[in-house]
Amino acid sequence: MKTPDRARVETDDETPATTVEELAPLYRQMLAIRRLEEASAKAYSQGKIGGFLHLIIGQEAVCTGAIAALKPEDYVVATYREHGHAYAKGVAARPIMAELYGKKTGLVKGLGGSMHLFDRATNFLGGYGIVGGHVPIAAGAAFASKYRGDGRVTLCFFGEGASTIGGFAEGLSLAALWKLPVVLICENNQYSMGTPLYRSLAVEDVSMRALAHGMPRDRFDGDDVIKVKRRIAEAVERARETSEPSLVEVITYRFRGHSMSDPGLYRTKDEVEEWRRRDPLTRSRARLTELGMAEDKLAALEDDVKAEIEDAVRFAEESPPADDYHSYVEKV
Repeated sequence: MKTPDRARVETDDETPATTVEELAPLYRQMLAIRRLEEASAKAYSQGKIGGFLHLIIGQEAVCTGAIAALKPEDYVVATYREHGHAYAKGVAARPIMAELYGKKTGLVKGLGGSMHLFDRATNFLGGYGIVGGHVPIAAGAAFASKYRGDGRVTLCFFGEGASTIGGFAEGLSLAALWKLPVVLICENNQYSMGTPLYRSLAVEDVSMRALAHGMPRDRFDGDDVIKVKRRIAEAVERARETSEPSLVEVITYRFRGHSMSDPGLYRTKDEVEEWRRRDPLTRSRARLTELGMAEDKLAALEDDVKAEIEDAVRFAEESPPADDYHSYVEKV
């Protein structure tokens, strides 16, 4: 079933100015996330990764652009589809992949798996498997920042399906009431699992929820990583300077099903192909060429990414398995 036009946001003509120096690192980051996810899918199909696996393929520009607007000391709270967010926040590919494999060298010792990445060193405050339940946690992190006066901003990512959950309403309300330095980012990928947008939301513009709380809002398409960075940077600056929260809805699309067990048969091939023509990686690569980046330098960048992800896979496969939970508790 194709999403009706009334539930879509068309790509506008805005093309923010940029340079090779700004865009190339963001393209590399998006490409690394894409290759990390593809390698994860392959390992899952081979039985090397267990549990659940939710891929972000197609949505890379959102987490990459948004997190690029932060300072290293700022916080990020994400959903169960968070491998890319962790990587964009500075977590290396090796411990991410090892965690997916359930290995002791993983980000949380192989005990969390795909949906529960966490890294204190980079202020990545976790992926959460409970839909919408992490929004109040993000509000709490922002409350702590305001209480301490440390100037930090919290980004909280969630899907449009989470906007119907009580935890989202609670977090939104507290952020507005207490004027917390948090930016709530709805990654609207058109489907809540297999349910299309127009069948899950009476009002399809999630950003309008901000109006009930007197909160600034924004809504735009997320195919251009530079646009995402610029627009989120406005909300981040507002949060940092005035401790005012924002609700931002970014329209995106996942090219794969909800999880590895979802073949995505509820979507037509034409719909998927339409969105693939707006692939953020393809757009960024073409833009780099327009800006004068030589093909050999692009190829070298892509080879470097390939080597990085291949190394992460080897590291995960060669690492020792995680301790069982009870043994781990006894050690700590």
